[in-house]
Amino acid sequence: MLVELVVENYAVIERARVRFHPGLNLLTGETGSGKSLVVDALGLLFGGRASAEMVRRGADRARISGIFEIASPRALTALLDEAGVSAEGNELIIEREIHANGKSRGFVGNRPATAALLKALAPHLGDIHGQHDQQQLFSPQVQREMLDAFAGAEALVEETAALYRRWRAANDELEQLNRTEQERLRMTDVWQFQRNEIQTAAPKAGEDAELENERRVLRNLVRLQETSAAVYAALYDDPQSVATVLGTVEKRLEELARIDNSVEEIIGALRPASVAVDEAARALNHYLGKLEADPGRLEEIESRLAALEKLKRKYGATLEQVLAFLATVQADLAAVEDSSSRREALKKETAQLAAGFEAIAGRLSQKRKEAAAQLGKRMERELAALAMEKTRVEIRVAPVAWSEYGADTVEFLIAPNPGEEPKPLESIASGGELSRVALALKACAGPSKPADRETPMTLVFDEVDAGVGGSAAEAVGRRLKNLSRTAQVLCVTHLAQIAGFADHHYFVEKHSARGRTIATVEELDADARTREIGRMLSGERVTPEALRHAEQLIRIAAE
Repeated sequence: MLVELVVENYAVIERARVRFHPGLNLLTGETGSGKSLVVDALGLLFGGRASAEMVRRGADRARISGIFEIASPRALTALLDEAGVSAEGNELIIEREIHANGKSRGFVGNRPATAALLKALAPHLGDIHGQHDQQQLFSPQVQREMLDAFAGAEALVEETAALYRRWRAANDELEQLNRTEQERLRMTDVWQFQRNEIQTAAPKAGEDAELENERRVLRNLVRLQETSAAVYAALYDDPQSVATVLGTVEKRLEELARIDNSVEEIIGALRPASVAVDEAARALNHYLGKLEADPGRLEEIESRLAALEKLKRKYGATLEQVLAFLATVQADLAAVEDSSSRREALKKETAQLAAGFEAIAGRLSQKRKEAAAQLGKRMERELAALAMEKTRVEIRVAPVAWSEYGADTVEFLIAPNPGEEPKPLESIASGGELSRVALALKACAGPSKPADRETPMTLVFDEVDAGVGGSAAEAVGRRLKNLSRTAQVLCVTHLAQIAGFADHHYFVEKHSARGRTIATVEELDADARTREIGRMLSGERVTPEALRHAEQLIRIAAE
């Protein structure tokens, strides 16, 4: 609901601050006074197109600010969260600046906002119907939602959407599986060859390093034997070997120890060296025993290493990578086998879900078609009461590709004059006719709104009384009044019969000051309201009779 609108340096409005209220808010004033500027300014807050001509002459910028009372429905909250905006309590402030060079900036909750964001927020805040503001009424989505609301099909729509999403997910998975399956089938022969080649070779991690070491040994056998034998002799076998020398030293120290016990410590320090030399000599002797020439083994190693190198050239730089490649190939082959059963399961699931969707979408379609006929007839009666007696309304429900909204497209068609073929609403040339169509639609189907909205929206009507008079004007007023019980209604009117229904009456006046034209907006008290309705009845000179007539209109509207 619009709580406050501030307009600065916008066209002929220097500054206006207007507090709006729940119920029916009517704006009146002489022709050309700037009444529609208030509606146009609100349209800018809803993402309308800005231009340099909107800026008051002599000002560097125009500024429009609106305070909206909201109740944080889920869809609106999601939009604000995505934009990083936090509403202050239950109020949301939207601003628009238009600079003299034609550039404009938007703000939501004091944060910069694009015109696209303002347009996205608009359906959750208000709906403008006038000569230049088509807003939501032309939207196929809004038309479908209004028909569904009239049909009482919201729960069926939600059930349809849930089933569609399940079918879509299963079908998408099946299509993806089919695409990957075709590629996998083309690769199956390759994967099988690769798996067999690696498994036949049966490589082991680190095997190549062990074989290369063994090959080095076999290639240097003579050198290893000669060097090992010389070292063994030096350690143990020669007359002057390390073991012999250590034995002689130990005996001499034992002779000393028999004289001086303290030498025992030196013997204790030396003895481990003797033990170590003995162990090293035994190990070296064992090593020498293994060093036997085996030409066949060397040839076997060379052949094995060549086979392993071939695997590494094809499948990985190391045997570990070759084994990892084997695991991947085995997984791909297993997936080919597993995907067959998964594909069959998905085929069955998608077929069942598709059948379920067709059934529920068929029920929804039938409900829409029945409601379309009823709503069309009801709108024709409403329009007849609004001085559009010959208007024919057709609400077309036609098949369309499946979506979460069912299998229908909904389009409102209208023929304002006899003999014409019904055409889409956007083809209506007259702003007044369009506003009355919107009023009739709202009166029949209720305000268009997202299903989770928790607060009344703002409905704005401009030129709704164009071409209307007499009893038709009273009918327009009563329908506006009825709408205002469930939504805040703002309406620009030229007719006293409509003005009499106002809960809150605003007078827009244009006058000259300091050589400039200025438009002002004032909320009228009861006496001023009577005088204004009298002016609307009699012209500039308000007669006592006009005042009495005005009072009578107000009383009749209150009945």
